[in-house]
Amino acid sequence: MAPKITIRDIAITERPVRFTHPFRFGVVTVEGANEAFIHVEMEVEGCGRSRGATAELLVPKWFNKNPVRTPDETVDELRRSLAIARALYLEPGKPESAFGLHAACYQRAIDACIGEGLPPLAAAYGGALIDKAILDALLRAMKLDVFAGLSRNVIGLDSRLTPDLSDNEIGGFLSSRQPQGSLFVRHTVGLVDPVESIPPLVREQGLRYFKIKLGGDPDVDRARLADITRVLDALTPDYRITLDANEQYRDANALRSLADALLHDEALVSANQRLVYIEQPLPRETTFDAPLGDVGKSFAVIIDEADDSYAAFPKAVALGYRGISSKSCKGIYKSLLNGARAARMTAFGTRAFVAAEDLTCQAGLAVQQDSALAAFHGIVHCERNGHHYANGFAAAPAREAEAFLAAHPDLYEKSDGQIRIRVSGGKIEIGSLSQSPGFASGVDPSLINSAPGAAGIQSTKEMAS
Repeated sequence: MAPKITIRDIAITERPVRFTHPFRFGVVTVEGANEAFIHVEMEVEGCGRSRGATAELLVPKWFNKNPVRTPDETVDELRRSLAIARALYLEPGKPESAFGLHAACYQRAIDACIGEGLPPLAAAYGGALIDKAILDALLRAMKLDVFAGLSRNVIGLDSRLTPDLSDNEIGGFLSSRQPQGSLFVRHTVGLVDPVESIPPLVREQGLRYFKIKLGGDPDVDRARLADITRVLDALTPDYRITLDANEQYRDANALRSLADALLHDEALVSANQRLVYIEQPLPRETTFDAPLGDVGKSFAVIIDEADDSYAAFPKAVALGYRGISSKSCKGIYKSLLNGARAARMTAFGTRAFVAAEDLTCQAGLAVQQDSALAAFHGIVHCERNGHHYANGFAAAPAREAEAFLAAHPDLYEKSDGQIRIRVSGGKIEIGSLSQSPGFASGVDPSLINSAPGAAGIQSTKEMAS
């Protein structure tokens, strides 16, 4: 039985992360962003008081791409989402399981945020981050690593938000997972990343999986894709690609034009043969308006930005989509329940899957927790673009960076004077993520962004003092 928890304190702080080179997706180019840190203190039934932490970038213009909103305004929306969720999670009430608390707060947070003009994807951000910190504190209290804890369902995951699933199906999915100790890195080629940047990375890191960003113009994308695959053909004999349009294909006709080129253009033979799936080609607002048709029959297509509710995945599958992205910033519980759905659908003859995508997860808690979630699903390759654009732990105090290196020497290395993610043979090693109690971190939460409550939203303790 999942233990009941009571939240005592939630502190939210930030620190800036500068990118070493710009990252462009959709219509925005990002040169840096603040990283949010959440520290939770709570009582765990039968275990006493415990602390946990998580981190995630406050990424502009992804959760909300409304052109009338500035990048800074969309970041402020994420801060507001965190503040609203924080207030709800701290409300006095009877103790709940970790998932029970999420279920009690989820729709209230969504409704409150939407009432202030936030879109659903941004509205869910605050609760998603707090849930990660709660899971860390729960596992630390129970002295369990993340894989053991999830397999035993100590979070109390059930079907109350997904009536298409049974509790037995959810429990069976969790208990059947066999996480691997490494993940293939899927390297992101951003819209402003030159093709010439690919060969050195392939030679140095042995990369085999690539995620290629598309801009929404079928002709431009076709030419760029031909250039990239021509370079990859000469570099590595066995590679795979995914294509991510970030909602930039304006309608089904434009998407069909891209699909036709993949099927019939001689310059794209390699791209067609190596393609695993196409990610979120259409705007989130029109994704559910019509079936994919022949495009969905020819290629596996997944949703990402359109994943704004617990109902999104089955709706997409009914229209010909085959997958959905897992991102811990969209919610660990939704990710796990979608995994159970994919297993159920596949067992009943409809191929469906969960893919592992990355919203610039930074070295430390964000990349570790998201990687552990992907590994728990059994996903083989994961987009890990955050460390491609930031200089490892450069934004963190040296004490914090050294603590992560000491706790996870398989995942990190020191090179050129900086601690950063180690990629070898195209993989990252994550065996150490299951060697300590907590959500994929062997570092004491008190060492991370060292003074919870010192910047950003105050903790309840400080507000009372």
